[in-house]
Amino acid sequence: MNSCYKIQPSEVARSAQLAMILEVSASPKPGNIDRTHDYVDTCYEHFLASATGVYPVIERAASGKEKIGQLLKEAVLESNKWQKGGNTHFGAFLLLLPLAKAAGQLSQENETFDMKKMVERAHWIVKHTDVEDSINFYQAFGKANVCVQDVEDLDLNDSDSITILRKNQTSLFELMEISENYDMIAKEWTHGFELCCRCSEQITDLMEEKGTCTDINCSIVYTFLKLLSKNPDTFIQTKFNRETAVEVSEKATAIVTQIEACGYEATLPSIIELDEELLKKKINPGSTADIIIGGLFLSIMGGMRF
Repeated sequence: MNSCYKIQPSEVARSAQLAMILEVSASPKPGNIDRTHDYVDTCYEHFLASATGVYPVIERAASGKEKIGQLLKEAVLESNKWQKGGNTHFGAFLLLLPLAKAAGQLSQENETFDMKKMVERAHWIVKHTDVEDSINFYQAFGKANVCVQDVEDLDLNDSDSITILRKNQTSLFELMEISENYDMIAKEWTHGFELCCRCSEQITDLMEEKGTCTDINCSIVYTFLKLLSKNPDTFIQTKFNRETAVEVSEKATAIVTQIEACGYEATLPSIIELDEELLKKKINPGSTADIIIGGLFLSIMGGMRF
């Protein structure tokens, strides 16, 4: 974006919407819903409805001082209001809301866009969450019907956990610290959105013709596979087990190696084969998709166009 132009909250929100829409539209993205693949109870259009419905919450994140936990709960409510496909973007909201809040704060301070500044501010924001954010997170979780691993002594489906949170004054950041070893999204919070930044850099480089792909669909699919190859998906790990997550990453590694040797178009049959295999087994790298959304948001905010 023009360094002299003050970014408006509406632009931050539209950037987040576009990131969600581009991610779910990219195809073939092995194991996940896209414009050519649906699940039995959740389909492509549910994701589009969620991305559209959440707009006012992200705009408020970029324009006001509302807390992350409250925004997260409201984002889930808005998502559910506009579609009946269940959880579509819970992990993505956990990434987008602090990033959008950071973008809005920097714009209000007349700072020019800089990815490093944005993620540093987002990291500062999540570090300063409190117990009320944790409670809103639990309440949002209950409404989103998310498949996650429980946090130590805290059962994410048990209302008594809120009492424990309040008693211990456990902040949302502290919950993420507890979860970081088995949840990629939590680790993004505690490690300064590191993987989101890497994805953004790769997508931007590819779109600037510095690699294998030059169109947006190829850039997203290739970045998705590369991220998956290096980071076993923790949603798969929670839904199945660690071994399954590692096996999927190994298959993604083989495809990335093939892309780098033979090119994207020549490797498409292998990508489609893995996609069909994972869909048949109902193995979906959902956390990987969420991080791709975060990376796309950073790239779009940085001026990437196609």
